[in-house]
Amino acid sequence: VVFSPNGKWLASGSQDRIVKLRDARTGDVIRNFEGHTNIVRALAFSPDQKTLATVSVDTTARLWDVASGKMKHTLNGHTARVKSVVYSRDGNWIATAASDNTIRLWDTRTGNEKAKLEGHAGDIETLALSPDGTLLASSSNDTTTRLWDTSTLKTVLTLQGHTAEVDSVEFSPNGKVLASGSKDTSIKFWDAKTGKLLRTLTGHTGRVESLTFSPDGKILATGGGGGDSSVRLWDITSKSLSD
Repeated sequence: VVFSPNGKWLASGSQDRIVKLRDARTGDVIRNFEGHTNIVRALAFSPDQKTLATVSVDTTARLWDVASGKMKHTLNGHTARVKSVVYSRDGNWIATAASDNTIRLWDTRTGNEKAKLEGHAGDIETLALSPDGTLLASSSNDTTTRLWDTSTLKTVLTLQGHTAEVDSVEFSPNGKVLASGSKDTSIKFWDAKTGKLLRTLTGHTGRVESLTFSPDGKILATGGGGGDSSVRLWDITSKSLSD
């Protein structure tokens, strides 16, 4: 599920393979996007809200015209289920991550593959883009998180510390801290510039499947899985995570 940048729309993907666009205020379905042949795993709006990117277990990513509901491009290249997608800050490319251990970058105007990023030794679970768009974070079941320079497309940091797959990753609003959640039930905070581990939070009894910062960066919300159905809110204001 993802909100449009202006907050007016809510897009959702499902096991029924249909993507629904809803009025965020009323909940009414505005239109359906149909074309995927398996479960839709993730979605992302373009910065101008004119295009919706979706990825699926069917190994494809698709770009849709929001106004008409028509498919603009089918992006073929991954060889296993695609799990995550993020839009660049200028809207000119998207990054997708899959169980084939690769990240692929795609030109959103042509639908052509721009690059393939390799380095992880296992399924890639989640992608996150820094607020300034210069760093792409990827988490994997190889227990690591990698930070990639979006201009050189090279790994600049490999974050090691989790003892099981890393299911979720997100940058703080100021881009200085990266949070990661893992099947090892912990949440870790990293300095996004140096890779230094800043803090570890424990409390979940199952995997940490999702996490997000509050807009002011003072609260982290985390969602559990693997038998832990809780949502937890963490006050993360301290000198160790300053500014």
